[in-house]
Amino acid sequence: MKVNAINLRPGNAFLQDGKLLVVIKNEINQPGKGASVAQVEARDARTGTKVSLRYRTQEAVESADLYETDYTFLYDDGEKLHFMNGETYDQIEVEYDVLGDQVPFLQENMTVQIKTYEGSPISATLPQKITLEIIEADPVVKGQTQSSSYKPAKLSNGVSTLVPPHIETGTRVVVNTADGSYVERAKD
Repeated sequence: MKVNAINLRPGNAFLQDGKLLVVIKNEINQPGKGASVAQVEARDARTGTKVSLRYRTQEAVESADLYETDYTFLYDDGEKLHFMNGETYDQIEVEYDVLGDQVPFLQENMTVQIKTYEGSPISATLPQKITLEIIEADPVVKGQTQSSSYKPAKLSNGVSTLVPPHIETGTRVVVNTADGSYVERAKD
């Protein structure tokens, strides 16, 4: 099935010159003169190499049929990530680069949607938000207002983020798994 290059989104897969490519980023550039172009950054699903491609907005690419299944994260053996299908109890191994920057946000027994192509894991989607504990935070500066600025803090998974001044060490917060940004204080 053909798909316009302008409609590609991160996580979509398409075939190009016999290679299976997974979209990382797609930016639409509209120059002052001439037609718009789609600047697509993609990763080769088999080799892991990144490529940058340009398409005119009218150009179409061959969409790849991916099979999406919910898997439960089991463990990280230091080389690969291990997941289990909750319905069939089949286990699969996933390379770190499939999850990319989201690996630190994996938690034991977390449900992750994994897209496969011909049985090989291509991309994975974590829950949008998770709850983590602040293990290190700068002290509050007297006179600093709550809405004016954020301060650096370290999450229990080792990722650094910015939090409001009232958040202290030991506080549980909700963060966005896509970029590690603070969302809100946990309600638990």
